[in-house]
Amino acid sequence: MDMTSLKQLLDHVATANISVEDAAQKLKHLSFEDLDYAHIDHHRSLRKGFPEVIFGQEKTVDQIVGIMEKMLVQENIVLVTRIQPHQADQVISRFPGAKYHEDAKMVVWKKHDIPEKGKGTIIVISAGTSDIPVAKEALLTAQVMGNKVESVFDVGVAGIHRLFDHKKLIDEASVLVVVAGMEGALPSVVAGMVSRPVIAVPTSVGYGVSFGGLTALFAMLNSCSSNVAVVNIDNGFGAGYMASIINRI
Repeated sequence: MDMTSLKQLLDHVATANISVEDAAQKLKHLSFEDLDYAHIDHHRSLRKGFPEVIFGQEKTVDQIVGIMEKMLVQENIVLVTRIQPHQADQVISRFPGAKYHEDAKMVVWKKHDIPEKGKGTIIVISAGTSDIPVAKEALLTAQVMGNKVESVFDVGVAGIHRLFDHKKLIDEASVLVVVAGMEGALPSVVAGMVSRPVIAVPTSVGYGVSFGGLTALFAMLNSCSSNVAVVNIDNGFGAGYMASIINRI
């Protein structure tokens, strides 16, 4: 339940459009709801401005469905991350309003169109085509949190002239999310071009000594560009979420 829904409920009580008993029933699980295998944080929308997000990896379809059934009662949007196609097919068959974004491995259910809350445009950039799945996770997260988002893919340092062709768009960004594997150099380059915050996302894409993304992570943490912050390896969701929070300020 978000602040808008809570105020509407209280207004209905004040105008006698709903009984005190019915309102109390709706608020019964305002804090959290215990499903044995999950404690759903229904209070998170009030506390943080966005509902709890379901991390789909390692969860069963029944667990995901069970959590969603309870969340849909109180929330305007439900987001499931890291969910595989065979699981997503079963989930969206239970919730016709839900949509699976296979490139981002995310399921999105929304009650209505999402109002725009961001102050500017978030730009999501990927170094390579192989980094796009993580970049799409960031992009979709920022979108469902109410931001205008643009993307530029496959403009890594092996052909840096490709990046410069998008300089006008990059200069218009309020926040940038830059996703890169291999040696992880692109965020430093982008940050050196702008006065905006750059959120760097290392990916696990690369040959042997990339060590599953550790090389890119260390490179980004050692960036000589002072406007770079770094999230965990392959954490497009975290980058999109943080970009959204910054874009609301």
